[in-house]
Amino acid sequence: MQKIRNIAIIAHVDHGKTTLVDKMLLAGKLFREGQAEPDQFLDSNDLERERGITILSKNVSIKYKDYKINIIDTPGHADFGGEVERVLNMADGCLLLVDAFEGPMPQTRFVLQKAIQLGLKPIVVVNKVDKPNCRPSEVQEMVFDLMYSLDATEDQLDFPTIYGSAKQGWMSEDWTKPTQDIYALLDAIIAYIPEPKTLEGTSQMLITSLDYSKYVGRIAIGRVHRGELCEGQEVMLCKRDGSMIKSRIKEVDVFEGLGRTKISSVKSGDICALIGIEGFEIGETICDVANPEPLPTIAIDEPTMSMLFTINNSPFFGKDGKYVTSRHIHERLLKELDKNLALRVLPSDSADAWLVFGRGVLHLSVLIETMRREGYELQVGQPQVIIKEIDGVKCEPIEQLTINLPEDCSSRIIDMVTKRKGEMTMMESKNDRVHLDFIIPSRGIIGLNNAVLTASAGEAIMAHRFYEYQPWKGEIERRNNGSIIAMETGTAFAYALNNLQSRGRFFIAPQEEVYVGQVVGEHTKEGDLVVNVTKSKKLTNMRASGSDDKVSLAPPVVFSLEDALEYIKLDEYVEITPHYMRMRKIILDENERKRQSR
Repeated sequence: MQKIRNIAIIAHVDHGKTTLVDKMLLAGKLFREGQAEPDQFLDSNDLERERGITILSKNVSIKYKDYKINIIDTPGHADFGGEVERVLNMADGCLLLVDAFEGPMPQTRFVLQKAIQLGLKPIVVVNKVDKPNCRPSEVQEMVFDLMYSLDATEDQLDFPTIYGSAKQGWMSEDWTKPTQDIYALLDAIIAYIPEPKTLEGTSQMLITSLDYSKYVGRIAIGRVHRGELCEGQEVMLCKRDGSMIKSRIKEVDVFEGLGRTKISSVKSGDICALIGIEGFEIGETICDVANPEPLPTIAIDEPTMSMLFTINNSPFFGKDGKYVTSRHIHERLLKELDKNLALRVLPSDSADAWLVFGRGVLHLSVLIETMRREGYELQVGQPQVIIKEIDGVKCEPIEQLTINLPEDCSSRIIDMVTKRKGEMTMMESKNDRVHLDFIIPSRGIIGLNNAVLTASAGEAIMAHRFYEYQPWKGEIERRNNGSIIAMETGTAFAYALNNLQSRGRFFIAPQEEVYVGQVVGEHTKEGDLVVNVTKSKKLTNMRASGSDDKVSLAPPVVFSLEDALEYIKLDEYVEITPHYMRMRKIILDENERKRQSR
């Protein structure tokens, strides 16, 4: 039996978790001398790199001093909370990574709470001690207070602390004495993290994650709880509803380095991937055929938001994308369900539209952005929260919102959140910064991020996570200003835009193609305004002084995908193609819109 350590890495967004794992992989000698090293192994897809966040949890393992260390990378965003709970079930201990300046943040708390309830032993790593304004000793005290407030046991509170800088590649037990490598951390993992208990008996494994391959279909990943699993073994799959299905394991893989290695059997305590199991869901158990004993299933958080996805039927459809029909989009959404846990897809009233349910705007926008890069064209409607009836009362999802910001702009932001039906539960200030906690309906968070960043000049740090369902809080006012809508299809001219500048701010630049019913700007007043942005200057041989002055236009407002989803109104769609993103009215024709509104 190999000596094994299973650890999960917990950290807030951008505290250096992925960088640290990369350095651990280098220390584990995963690369031969002279082989080129990639910048990052874990956050390997383009979206994760651009946004600097982890979206999918991943498993890797390293060998160190004849120990095998299985490392599980977890996402920090609450929108991907479904990933976190499952993954922690595979670990025996965790590395809690905190920034030496910021200290523990709200989403660290979210994952740490789950880890402490599962009884995992933490090792605290205070990262980025090379920052000029860091305060490692204070941060270590803050972590202790946080763990105490989360009801950690005596053993968990007696945690070792390692200091260092993952970026510069060193770790040490004393932050004033930098070393040359990160072996101090690896030694601490071997010394403090308990080895997995080996349970003898009939085989049992809880499926906690899945992978997908074009050749073999869905692959079940989990940690063997008891006994051993062999290639070709007949097993029983115990479903959530209590039914049982016979199945056969075609191949057993264990994680080695960045990939998987095929082996004949795997014993209790190690993490493995099983190929050949059909029709499983996450949280179900694989056990012995003769004596099936299911393990308790994992509960997965329910989705809290829905969006309408539909085919692109604008005048410009098919000009840019490769996959534009409803069959393509439907197949792509079904494929996403194979590996994206918190997602649900239901058919809507029309044949070419689907209701897609997810965790939050970020969760859904990551899916849309991925589809767009693969060459899909689609349109999506305004995000809606999911409303449930509990004991005959209409209830909506409520979130816990934490904002950390400079003192001088706190009053503006408190006002902003309370207008959106938020209730403040805590306020504390230290070092010229204020820490605010609110309970706010999920509807109130849509579009809040931009407003908070604008009001605080980009200084605020905002995080939120699902709390519970509570009775409906009443209407929340969204954007009041109307939209400026194009009257004709054609090319937008600077001459026309210049004459309309006093009417509002524009989202398009001169020489862009527009179509009837496209939203090209925001009106300064309430109510929509239909304008002609394709009007060009009529040339005559009459000249008047002042008529040929140079046109000076304000630059157009550029939206990111999330901004656009949060900005649109109920009667608008965002049209997304591989290279363009436009906002439009659902009904393009102005007369038809008036008829409908009557």
